[in-house]
Amino acid sequence: MGSMYGDWLKDRRETAGLTQQQLADMAIMTRSHIAHIEAGRRVPSKEDARRLDTALNTGNVLSSFLPRQEAAAAGYFESVRVLEQQAVTIREFALSYVPGILQTESYARAVLRSAFPPVSDEQCDRRLVTRLARAKVLEDPVNPVVWALLDEAVVRRPVGGPAVMAEQLSHLVGLAESGRIRVHVVPFGVGLHPLLDSMLTLMWFEDQPPVAYSEGLRMGRLHDSPSVVRELQHRYDLALSDALSLTDSIALLGAVAKDHGDNG
Repeated sequence: MGSMYGDWLKDRRETAGLTQQQLADMAIMTRSHIAHIEAGRRVPSKEDARRLDTALNTGNVLSSFLPRQEAAAAGYFESVRVLEQQAVTIREFALSYVPGILQTESYARAVLRSAFPPVSDEQCDRRLVTRLARAKVLEDPVNPVVWALLDEAVVRRPVGGPAVMAEQLSHLVGLAESGRIRVHVVPFGVGLHPLLDSMLTLMWFEDQPPVAYSEGLRMGRLHDSPSVVRELQHRYDLALSDALSLTDSIALLGAVAKDHGDNG
């Protein structure tokens, strides 16, 4: 993501005789944020780019040539996968299927098998390894803090068949009952809610601004504009306010898992 952009920023900073910390102080950013931009792991917001231009006296070069954020979603959000590993808090909203970091192997394989155009067994296996690697963020018992907000369609749709669904929902119940994640279901009875447009991932970091990632059919976008991120955070909060409680959500997941198991 934006490696040429990051290399150019680093070159201009070093030409100006500035350390990352000095540039960060001048641009009202954190040193680690500068480091992530230079390494190609982040794209600055337009506001950040303007401050960098001012600090480095580069006119509007950094503002005008921001990498397209849509490109950051190529290959099913490679850059977002990296950010996922750095986040201290992750809040997921799932519209159609269980979020990647919470998927079991069988469920993930079923999702990847549904790809169009179809993929070979080898391609599916490679993607599965990547998908399962993302779930390793949950191996730490505390960080990141993870909330999963699920539309009821996620719970009811039998991805991979009854046995796969029973295992997947039981996995969510286990994570929630152990306290590793919080899970809330938005029931069908709510009707329209503020997140029906697409799936959404919100991420917070220790020393970087928060970001959001939204995804629809053949389109994904990483958002780091503060105003856009705030709007998406508010949408999440509104949808969460209409969701079932943690206890009721766990009970629903367990009941549906049992139904799938009985039919498996």
